Amino acid sequence: MDVIPAIDLLAGKCVRLYQGDYNQVEVFSDRAVEMAKYWAEQGATRLHLVDLDGAKAGKPMNQGMIAEIVETVSIPVQVGGGLRDRASIGELLSLGVNNAIVGTIAVEQPQLVKDLCQEFPQQITVGVDARNGKVATRGWVETSEISATDLAQQMADQGAAAIIYTDIYRDGTLTGPNLEALRELAQSISIPVIASGGLSSVTDLLSLLALEPSGVTGAILGRALYTNQIDLKEAVQAVGNGRWQDVPLDSDFSTFA
Repeated sequence: MDVIPAIDLLAGKCVRLYQGDYNQVEVFSDRAVEMAKYWAEQGATRLHLVDLDGAKAGKPMNQGMIAEIVETVSIPVQVGGGLRDRASIGELLSLGVNNAIVGTIAVEQPQLVKDLCQEFPQQITVGVDARNGKVATRGWVETSEISATDLAQQMADQGAAAIIYTDIYRDGTLTGPNLEALRELAQSISIPVIASGGLSSVTDLLSLLALEPSGVTGAILGRALYTNQIDLKEAVQAVGNGRWQDVPLDSDFSTFA
């Protein structure tokens, strides 16, 4: 399972929002490029970037910084936020970004997502951001009537490379992943699912490993990394060594934290 650090970009800074609320923002660094380099040095195999300015504006706003991060690290970078037309996505991928993450257009323009998946095979990932089981769009400001599972199934059929599932009420809260929702979604589709939102400990990562056979192949970590509740190097080593699979489920995992 991939352990993927998140870098959320807002006004040129690395931040975290609480439940996607732009009025509840905490700044962790004003040197996002150095942060990306640090996570790569700690053993990350992929980075997850979110252009929060772009998500709110409806168009990419941090291309320069994203390009600098891509040039600085040698690991794949996936990027979301404000990607709502072909030109923006094409430009982003031309920078060397590995995967473009779309969300709003998956709900509003599913045919465009299908066309993009055909034009950029295995490079279009769909972010399914759910609030009470319903998909939120436009930077989480609006909530649609489509269920997260229905959208994931539709996007898998359209050719999406993977689904990133975020439970908005867990995001930034450190209250643990929504395992039931993740299991239901992963079992309903045949493409990989990446979990996001609420992860606070190695124990949370362990709980996700139980869903790996269902298709949950990665976990995005945000606040837990920035508040030192999870050490990335130790987490990556633990997953890579397969240590958790051999540990009884009733064991004390505090030594891994």
